[in-house]
Amino acid sequence: RSIKIMKMGNNEKFNRRALFGAALASAAVLPLRGSVTTPRQSPDFNMLYLSAAPKKLSAYRGTVCLVEFMFTTCQHCQHAAGMFSKLQNEFGPKGFQALGIAFNPMAHMLVPDFQRDFKPNFPIAYSERDPVLQFLGISAIERYVVPQVVLIDRAGMIRHQSAPTGTVELQDEAFLRKEIAALIAAPTPKPAVPARVPAAKTGAR
Repeated sequence: RSIKIMKMGNNEKFNRRALFGAALASAAVLPLRGSVTTPRQSPDFNMLYLSAAPKKLSAYRGTVCLVEFMFTTCQHCQHAAGMFSKLQNEFGPKGFQALGIAFNPMAHMLVPDFQRDFKPNFPIAYSERDPVLQFLGISAIERYVVPQVVLIDRAGMIRHQSAPTGTVELQDEAFLRKEIAALIAAPTPKPAVPARVPAAKTGAR
């Protein structure tokens, strides 16, 4: 009986080692979560408003944009909105626009209370969760925190984006002020000019 128990113990150890090895092998081929690639071209995003027509994020092309994807009930988001209002006052006349997009459950019902209580001086839109996660490149099963902050330059390139688990610098007023000022001062991107195609030569018949 003792020999049988010993054999079962060895088999259990073997199985655990096999499972651990398989997990390591799968980890080698799966993409690393929690990483954000910047700069990258910003996808477009449809922002919904209660008292105005929907607006595309691409409508702000040519403006430096700081976007807060937020929960209206989140204290960190509420604090960030106050900071964004200060940045809007400072940089708005120079070609900057702060934007808020609420995506917590029933956001469309909670946005008016948020605007009344915290008085942001920039637009607060609302959205369902899935379009936000798709924009941010976050899996629906991945852990993330709010606010998620994205800084977009005038050419529509995302220059900074929060990691899913948060990025301290993107909630730091001094850091954001420095980055916004640098993007505003950067030369205006020129649109790409399509190459000319030489006209085909025709010969006499």
